[in-house]
Amino acid sequence: MIAAASKSTLQTSFPLVGASLAELTEWIQTQGQPAYRGKQLHQWLYERGARSLMDISVFPKAWRETMADYPLGRSTIHYRAESRDGTIKFLLKLVDGSIIETVGIPSEKRLTVCVSSQVGCPMNCDFCATGKGGFTRNLDRHEIVDQVLTVQEEFQQRVSNVVFMGMGEPLLNVDSVLAALQCMNQDIGIGMRMMTVSTVGIPGKIRKLAELQLQATLAVSIHASNQRVREQLIPSARQYPIETLIQECRDYVKITGRRVSFEYIILSGTNDLPEHARELASHLRGFQCHVNLIPYNPITEVDYNRPTDPQLAEFKHILEDRNIAVSIRRSRGLDADAACGQLRASRSAAEALTEV
Repeated sequence: MIAAASKSTLQTSFPLVGASLAELTEWIQTQGQPAYRGKQLHQWLYERGARSLMDISVFPKAWRETMADYPLGRSTIHYRAESRDGTIKFLLKLVDGSIIETVGIPSEKRLTVCVSSQVGCPMNCDFCATGKGGFTRNLDRHEIVDQVLTVQEEFQQRVSNVVFMGMGEPLLNVDSVLAALQCMNQDIGIGMRMMTVSTVGIPGKIRKLAELQLQATLAVSIHASNQRVREQLIPSARQYPIETLIQECRDYVKITGRRVSFEYIILSGTNDLPEHARELASHLRGFQCHVNLIPYNPITEVDYNRPTDPQLAEFKHILEDRNIAVSIRRSRGLDADAACGQLRASRSAAEALTEV
């Protein structure tokens, strides 16, 4: 699925995190080391969490000392905030000084990582903190994979699930996202069906994703039942009518045979009325899908309101009555600003925090 890095790339300084066993073996040989050390390097990166070649004690000491400054592609933890429910939000500082957020969400049987795919986000959804800070750049493969390794190290527990629901729009950074998915599956050992790629919808990209026949789950952030409200909440929706988006999701199900999840953030008085629920059901009737209703998580820049429990229950009941699979997702990490829609990490804001 993902083309290996070229030999000319491997001979230069490229981050080792995110690389496959074959790539690491090729690279180690370009450094004058025997091929079997590629497997050792792979184990130390993905199983032991090495942050420097100096950490890899099975390598010759003299060689390690000459390679001590070689970049593995790891970030540093700039700040962390822990919620009462055990969720931890990390602000990670990248090599260029950019700050991104990733969130570790533990439960009794699993550890989920909410990863970012971009520094900031260009989609500017009105209810989302990330978009308020603007967009800087896409993340590279190693910068996505590093988030998972960091959470594993901090929790001292293997990551079981990954959701691309952090900062950024994954389908605007497809190459790096696909490469990271492959690494997390083949090198870290996370099941492809345990990973979810979330998108607000980019014209043509969902169909292209379907043609790859990935086993990862597709989650579409729809957040409205009609085009007028969707454009109010998601400015990019002006170029992508809701009917076209839904049809592309129907095509995805036909091509892959896999269910699509729809994320619907409930904003009291905006998209939570009974007519909105009936309208949404009419769009989704007749194909394999599931709706996650997410109560709005407040941010300081806008004055939307969270729905009441009766409002949520009525919306859910209307969908169920029309045979739409639906559940209410209670966000974790709300008190640490780590919940859905609350991730923000502009460099200036992050630098105002106390570093760890």
